[in-house]
Amino acid sequence: MSQGNAGQSFSLSDRPSNSRGRLLVLLLGAIAVILAIWGIVERVAHRHHLAMEAEDWARPRVTLISPEAGPAKREFDLPANLAAWYQAPIYAQVSGYVKMWYTDYGAHVKKGDLLAEINTPSLDAQYQASKANYNVVLARYKLAVITANRWAALRGTQAVSRQDVDVQAANAAAQKAQLEQAEHEVDRYEALENFKKIVAPFDGVVTSRMVNVGDYVSAGGGDLSARGSLSELFTVADMHALRVFVSVPQDYAAVISDKLAAKLTVPQYPGREYAAHYLTTAQAFNAATRTVTTELTVTNPDASLWPDSYATAHFTAPGDPNVLIVPLNSLIFRAQGTQLAKVVNNRVHLIDVTVGINYGLTIQILKGLKAEDQIVANPPADLLEGDEVKVVTVTHGYNDALMAPKKNRPASHDATPEDSSPAPDVGAKQ
Repeated sequence: MSQGNAGQSFSLSDRPSNSRGRLLVLLLGAIAVILAIWGIVERVAHRHHLAMEAEDWARPRVTLISPEAGPAKREFDLPANLAAWYQAPIYAQVSGYVKMWYTDYGAHVKKGDLLAEINTPSLDAQYQASKANYNVVLARYKLAVITANRWAALRGTQAVSRQDVDVQAANAAAQKAQLEQAEHEVDRYEALENFKKIVAPFDGVVTSRMVNVGDYVSAGGGDLSARGSLSELFTVADMHALRVFVSVPQDYAAVISDKLAAKLTVPQYPGREYAAHYLTTAQAFNAATRTVTTELTVTNPDASLWPDSYATAHFTAPGDPNVLIVPLNSLIFRAQGTQLAKVVNNRVHLIDVTVGINYGLTIQILKGLKAEDQIVANPPADLLEGDEVKVVTVTHGYNDALMAPKKNRPASHDATPEDSSPAPDVGAKQ
């Protein structure tokens, strides 16, 4: 009996232990199920987030700008060449040896000032011979006149015939013609004698002296066997004002008018400007360079500007505010022509445009664009018609360099919070 009681007590003590085991198993199973469900839900949510993020990044990030009115004035720089108002190379007109020169480089001279003298013994002899010949012809002419007058007084008498009277009158006329010829010959040699003195043709500065005492010079340019080419003796330049020659490209030719002005700068005087004014233009393009020569003038009271020097001309010309302009990097060049990417309701619409004058960083749009249009500032190369895009705000110091001025940037309240994407990602999409 005691054995039975003992077996019964063992069974009763074992029941609570089994219940706790089953509860533990059920609890562990429940936890495992909850963890499995949580993992599935988390993976589904993560997958959905990735899908949304992938779909979001599939839309190109773009910044929008509005076209601007054209500038009221245009400014551009072109190279220029300076030339003296008058510049004359002075050559010898007579043959001889240089007796003396009186002005050197940089000398300021007045009109008629003596620059040099030439010894011309051969010319002097010819001049004296021409004067002697003139005197001989003059004596013959006087004799012919006296003879003709005497024969004319005997006309109508039996002493002389009418033919003889006419011959003497004709002889007097011939002698008069020879006298005039001799007189012109004397004048010619006298004019050559005056060329022995080399004088300044106008007020100016001697910019070159190519002669020395004892040099042989002639109207042919000197001793051709030694020099072989024509050479000037002096060069005199009038620098009270200078002529400015600028080759204006065809793109800028429309601004050439009497209203055109320029500021000149030269390398030797940094920061100093000279006012130049329009004078004339060639009104024809150079076929090789497609430029037109335009001439301006600049006063030079202190002679700080020198002829044949290089300058930079800073032009200011009237613009056309009625024509819209956009940045150059907003243009799309494809087989269809020149286009802009217009954005309406986050969708791209490619519009054909006609461009005008290129201002360097901006360009005129003559047709196809309205002032209220919003266009992509720097469109990606693969942007197509109808593509959905995401408008982002400008990141200072990163993509604002490609934008128009702030007045044309989209306002910050136009973008949703999700538009605030990191700058590197925006750049990657652009």
